[in-house]
Amino acid sequence: MKFKLTGSYRTADALRARLDELDLDVALDDALEGARGPLGQDIEWATGRFAKNRFAIHPMEGWDGTAEGTPSELTLRRWRRFGLSGAALIWGCEAFAVQADGRANKNQLYLSDEDTAARSLEALRAEVLAGREEIGMAADAGPIGLQLTHSGRWSRPLGPPAPKPATRDALLDERAGADVALLTDDELQAIRDRYVLAAKVAQRTGFDFVDVKACHGYLLHELLGAHGRPGPYGGASFENRSRLFVEIVEAILAEVPGMEIGVRVSLADVVPHRPSTHDDRRGEPAAESWEHGFGVDHQNAQRFAMDEPFQFLELVRSLGVRLVNVTLGSPYYNPHLQRPAAYPPSDGYQPFADPLVFVAEHLNVVRQAKMRFPDLLFVGTGYTYLMDWLPHVAQAEVRAGHVDFVGLGRMVLSYPDLPRDVLEGREFQRKLVCRTFSDCTTAPRNGMKSGCYPLDALYKAMPERDRLETIKKEWKSASGETA
Repeated sequence: MKFKLTGSYRTADALRARLDELDLDVALDDALEGARGPLGQDIEWATGRFAKNRFAIHPMEGWDGTAEGTPSELTLRRWRRFGLSGAALIWGCEAFAVQADGRANKNQLYLSDEDTAARSLEALRAEVLAGREEIGMAADAGPIGLQLTHSGRWSRPLGPPAPKPATRDALLDERAGADVALLTDDELQAIRDRYVLAAKVAQRTGFDFVDVKACHGYLLHELLGAHGRPGPYGGASFENRSRLFVEIVEAILAEVPGMEIGVRVSLADVVPHRPSTHDDRRGEPAAESWEHGFGVDHQNAQRFAMDEPFQFLELVRSLGVRLVNVTLGSPYYNPHLQRPAAYPPSDGYQPFADPLVFVAEHLNVVRQAKMRFPDLLFVGTGYTYLMDWLPHVAQAEVRAGHVDFVGLGRMVLSYPDLPRDVLEGREFQRKLVCRTFSDCTTAPRNGMKSGCYPLDALYKAMPERDRLETIKKEWKSASGETA
């Protein structure tokens, strides 16, 4: 599908005209105000503890740890660049698996034994602090968190799929090779205990909070939508489907006193999509209805249903959790929603609508959440496709009180200095802006490390880049051009 890239709009009015044409409600400031503006304002994230600006860095693992679950030089480099970014809120840096068989790839960091994990986490946190020190930013300028995960259905700890599904789902079982036994209640409870142990190690190594990850189709997110699972962790009851999340949070609060908790949650979803059989391979829904999923209208499954997501936020608040990182969908089955992009990854499909539509979905959902729960602190997602206009939209959204923090994911791989450049009023480096080529996804989907191969000089020089270009050309010839 042909459309104009967001970065191609040369004026704010030109972009506004396109947004109006699409009937999208996206705030957009003409001029940036730097540290004196909304993005430079501090905010109390825990009692007596402040984040010095409104930029956040999402967890961005690189598929580049060792087989033992420890960081490589590339991992350490990435964490240092997060510190160099100037963002006050470092949300997890990396998805840290609570046990070996819950890894999404064989190079994911994970909790092997406590001492090994502690050494790894100490080294990684030290890189963030070293980055902050290098740019003259205080060590306590904002919280550094650790995202805890179990990949569930999408586990691939040794390379090939080795799924650990929580429920049967006809639309996903075939994709994930999930014709295996479901995780038992006892296994879920054992996983709960691993989350608690990981939180203890995180506290021991100086992390300010842990994220009990419930997004993107991984275990805790799948359980929230496990309408067909029997027993205490599934079924029609929202209380059952949220039970494991609650048990993990309550156990951490009881056994790791003083450790703050956040949650990154896919607050809404749509039915899994697939490439169409047409020559252009545009995305299309795999079904009209979907009996599974969380935050989805089960009868018209391309629409959100926000009743249970708001119930989840009520639950989060009742547990004393204030930090909520809002995302949508999953990169595995509806990437057009989860990470709007002009150029899909090799396992994806061509856009069937201007990706700005899905950026607006992200902005709208977090707006609704903030309006309903003003006392919670929300991190927004989906900004990268805004490209050159990212800071202009970010500033406007924070100014309006629609969101508390602006989260950066793919953008920080190519342009880690973006927060600092914006806050210090420096020239915006257009040549480093992520253009959503999706190489950071296509590479790991094909057994390579994740990084920005087009724009990061280190990855650009890697031999894997030639292989990546070959894969992209083959995919392009099969699916046609976009953008």
